[in-house]
Amino acid sequence: MKIKIAFRSSILSNPIEYLKGVGPMRADMLKKELQIFTFEDLLFYFPLKHLDKTQIHTIATITPAMDFVQVRGRLISMEVVGEKRGRRLVAHLRDASGIIELTWFQGINWVQKMLLVGNDYVAFGRLSFFLGKPQLSHPEIESLKESNESGKNFLEPIYSVTEKLKARGLNGRALGKLMYQLFLVLEEKEITENIPLNILQHQGMCSRWNALRQIHFPKNHLHYEEALIRLKFEELFISQLRWGMMRSARHRYSRGILFSKVGTHFNDFFHQHLPFPLTGAQKRVLKEIRQDMGSGIQMNRLLQGDVGSGKTIVALMTMLIALDNGCQACIMAPTEILAGQH
Repeated sequence: MKIKIAFRSSILSNPIEYLKGVGPMRADMLKKELQIFTFEDLLFYFPLKHLDKTQIHTIATITPAMDFVQVRGRLISMEVVGEKRGRRLVAHLRDASGIIELTWFQGINWVQKMLLVGNDYVAFGRLSFFLGKPQLSHPEIESLKESNESGKNFLEPIYSVTEKLKARGLNGRALGKLMYQLFLVLEEKEITENIPLNILQHQGMCSRWNALRQIHFPKNHLHYEEALIRLKFEELFISQLRWGMMRSARHRYSRGILFSKVGTHFNDFFHQHLPFPLTGAQKRVLKEIRQDMGSGIQMNRLLQGDVGSGKTIVALMTMLIALDNGCQACIMAPTEILAGQH
């Protein structure tokens, strides 16, 4: 979903290398791999998904149906097991309901220095089960005190990145950190509202600023849905507005052929050869089409209906009106088989 409207603010036109944490090398990769050249480009690079960090699960309630989980408890053991490629750090975290195993295959020395048996921690990671017991492999982990201070009770954005970016250390989470830096320097006044206030109020939608903030960093699923609905509506609203302006301009400046009469081709077919009576909807649509064709303005119309609802007969009778006015007409089909059927 791309919704890019020019902003008055100059900050969004800043080159991406001027954002804290980017620099020339990362900027070059972002430009080549994701077409992110400016702050504005980054702002409109929406998350692929969010990881739910709003809930703390008790260990006993964890089920195989869960993908990612967050648990809180006391570290009761930690040891390095295995050798060479099988070497890993295994720890166990306990809460009031049970015990979960935490495993690291890389960065073992760093994790060992960071953790202390007997302290309380919050761990978040992808869930798996081994012999019926829950495990987290390479979980994010921080002390309970740090977790409370950082207030990480949100939906964490994960962004789609290329393999080249991952190789340079710029994965989906790292891009989220850059987005966080962007919102530290971005202010509400710099985001121009592009939908009239009365329409927003009538639809019960949030402001553009809130939508952009919540699509990246929603506090909960409800806020994310509100942002998504607002941005989808904005895309549709602007698209329809653009089409309306084009249609209005075409009516003013692009004159069409005047199909002023309905003659023998149409009438003979309708009264003598039509194998079945038209439905009320078909008659109504034909009347609207005849009015368009008799206006002298180019017609731009989509006829929509289910399979077998009678769209082709309406198209045929429209072609007969063109013949009655001394013009030619053709009907096109997307495949050779359909063309033969017509």
